Amino acid sequence: MSGWNRISFNIRKGRASSNNVEIDMASSAWRSETNGKLHARRIDSDTDDDLIDMTSFTNNTGVYHDDSEDDPLLGNHTFQAIATERRGKSGTAVTSHLLEALDSSEAGMDDIGTYDDFHTIDWLREMSRNRLRHRQILYGKKESFFKTIKSLHDAWSGWLVVLLVGLAAGTCAGIIDIVTKWLTDIKLGVCTFAFYLNKESCCWMSESKNSLTDNCTQWKTWSEIFGMTESNTSSTYVLNYFVYILMAILFSALAALLVKVFAPYACGSGIPEVKTILSGFIIRGYLGKWTLLIKSMTAPLAVASNLSLGKEGPLVHIAACCGNVFGHLFPKYAKNEAKKREVLSAAAAAGVSVAFGAPVGGVLFSLEEVSYYFPMKTLWRSFFCALTAAFILRSINPFGTSHLVMFYVTYNRPWFLFELIPFSLLGVLGGLYGAAFIHANLAWCRFRKTSKLGKIPILEVIAVTFITAAASYPNPYTRIDASSMIAGLFKECGHVIETNLCDYKASNKNGSAIFSSERDLPNGDIGAGLQTAVWQLVIALILKSVITVFTFGLKVPTGLFIPSMAVGAIMGRLIGIGIKQLVFTYPDCFLWKNSCHGASSCVTPGLYAMVGAAATLGGVTRMTVSLVVIMFELTGGLQYIVPLMAAAMFSKWTGDAFGHEGIYDGHIRLNGYPFLDNKEEFTHTTLATDVMRPRRGDPPLRVVTKDGMTVEDLEMLVRSTNYNGFPVITSHDSQRLVGYLYRRDLIFALENARLHNENVLSNSKVYFSLHAPPSVSSSNEPSPVRLFNIVDLSPITITDHTPMEIVVEIFSKLGIRQALVTHNGRLLGIITKKDVLRHIAQLNQQDPDSIMFN
Repeated sequence: MSGWNRISFNIRKGRASSNNVEIDMASSAWRSETNGKLHARRIDSDTDDDLIDMTSFTNNTGVYHDDSEDDPLLGNHTFQAIATERRGKSGTAVTSHLLEALDSSEAGMDDIGTYDDFHTIDWLREMSRNRLRHRQILYGKKESFFKTIKSLHDAWSGWLVVLLVGLAAGTCAGIIDIVTKWLTDIKLGVCTFAFYLNKESCCWMSESKNSLTDNCTQWKTWSEIFGMTESNTSSTYVLNYFVYILMAILFSALAALLVKVFAPYACGSGIPEVKTILSGFIIRGYLGKWTLLIKSMTAPLAVASNLSLGKEGPLVHIAACCGNVFGHLFPKYAKNEAKKREVLSAAAAAGVSVAFGAPVGGVLFSLEEVSYYFPMKTLWRSFFCALTAAFILRSINPFGTSHLVMFYVTYNRPWFLFELIPFSLLGVLGGLYGAAFIHANLAWCRFRKTSKLGKIPILEVIAVTFITAAASYPNPYTRIDASSMIAGLFKECGHVIETNLCDYKASNKNGSAIFSSERDLPNGDIGAGLQTAVWQLVIALILKSVITVFTFGLKVPTGLFIPSMAVGAIMGRLIGIGIKQLVFTYPDCFLWKNSCHGASSCVTPGLYAMVGAAATLGGVTRMTVSLVVIMFELTGGLQYIVPLMAAAMFSKWTGDAFGHEGIYDGHIRLNGYPFLDNKEEFTHTTLATDVMRPRRGDPPLRVVTKDGMTVEDLEMLVRSTNYNGFPVITSHDSQRLVGYLYRRDLIFALENARLHNENVLSNSKVYFSLHAPPSVSSSNEPSPVRLFNIVDLSPITITDHTPMEIVVEIFSKLGIRQALVTHNGRLLGIITKKDVLRHIAQLNQQDPDSIMFN
């Protein structure tokens, strides 16, 4: 055997070849020296990027075993129970092997390049892998027609995958909308000739003039189904009340049970986790097939139970699941976590598109709220994905209105300049509500996590459902689903009194009452019906505001968009009614004297409901641009974009005065996800030396020297730690930095060196330098191993005096996991993403130990 062992093997077939092969970490490939071809087999690192040990490692004094407590998430199982033995030619026992610590099956070899659960991806390495793959395809297409076809497939696979995601998201949303509407109506009654129809469809097919009234003879309440007459009002009311509560509890309990048993990740909104995943965090199973199936089944059940939640947030999660599932069909995205997140960003846009019928708003939502990396090509593909999803939803027509939007409105009167004052007031109220809701909901969720309540999620769901249903049924505005209530509050009053909200006392120009069959537009004092409606809305406002605090975070799919909009719509309608009465009572006020010709021609309370909905949604989520676009797409009210903008800005300014994080950022922090917001600014005056490790009094870093260490030294180093990698230095004396060695690269390199060269023994020297030692003359002597090309010679480095504001920018903008700290080229320490997050948490007076990731 040659004195040098340049590792030669074929991973898939497990056979050795006579070609000399070098492990090339920098280009993420295997390069054969005999034919010059690249074999793109990734050796990646996925272990702990935080726990770089503080103990120096020398091959003279032996391996130091770290007795400190292991990471609670990882435990100390990584390299336990893997020590089997085989005999080398020298007769010495050779410890084997490291591969079992990663993947014990053959399939595990195909998963090189993947990451473990609760780990962060390395954006730079993933993008480097993608550039290598792209170069290989470009070079290969000149060689054969087949490779040219492969190049074309690679080019259009991105558009194909977002097309499939859009088709799937639109189909899921359409089915969910139809099922949700039927389940919501079934609590109140049933269609006698076709039980599968909701009330609106039933009345249309029975040719009823108005499906919103009780004149639809084909729709029967449960009291009518059981043969009770309308004259027996108390009995019918009690029976309908009982069935309403019973079905609500049945729906919510079934949803909670399915989530608990089959897919625990299907609970909640999903947007905080999707946002964290898009930032580079790995949560295995969160976007899986079971989560997709169970969340699609339970979202209609949860909404139909009349809990104060919506399906819009879950639809974003469902669309992201579709993106993950279809992304696995294309190796371009399945084997690269950074590329996969481009598909997930497009899927998030499609989720909002089908949730509100707002494709443009969905793209902006993905850009503004959830995406971490959003290049221009992702923008176009997100637009195409959202467009496809919206087209499919329109084809299904779940709303039965031939409109894509959920709350289509037509206001016949413009808004006036003086109305910017109440619109801005609505923005302030929306910001105050958002700040109060975020604080209260996070406090309750924190209590749930630390109390026995978190151990009985199904009972909690049943209890909240019972309280919600029992309190909602007596009020006609809370008895129906929130979407229907919002649609009614957005409506403009016309010539005919359709609801109590339009019950005004019409009057002529002289102020005398008119009692004619043909009424003018409502322009008078509040009627008895409107007085009742106002009190009912006030009660509904209190109920919705309070109950939503306890609902968001239950172990069922819970969206927050519709409940927030419902609170704002009620608030806006009440203020709109008040402004209209003010204009009617004081028609000569200078603010509107020259603009208005009567209250009805000046003030539209439905417009105030729409602006209020935008204000509260902005106060809760802190969205601005995407919120305004979603709202005008949602309602079709393009001419009212200025009031929406004013309300959104005042809402954000007011909410930011009490804290800059929205509800989703708050839940990310509550759950301890390692999310480093690339939109936030770091203003504290600290240096890298204040954050790096080792700190004063700590042992030195555990490092690898470029020459002189043995295979056994490195194997013991890997077995005794859970760390992502090790800095490579020239020697312990000089501490000159050479590069960074990733753990997984080292594991596979050592394992395959043992497998394919029997002269690689425990005492074989390992060299990470270019210069080769003299060749070994005897075949019985240990063969040295050269692993220079698995060393990252260009790690991200900073000096000890680098301001932390620059360090935070580097971590957030580049998506790196660690940076090495040097002084005049000498290694001083390391800063990991977890160190940065802990430092920020400490400066913000938060618990630094709440960060759960590795």
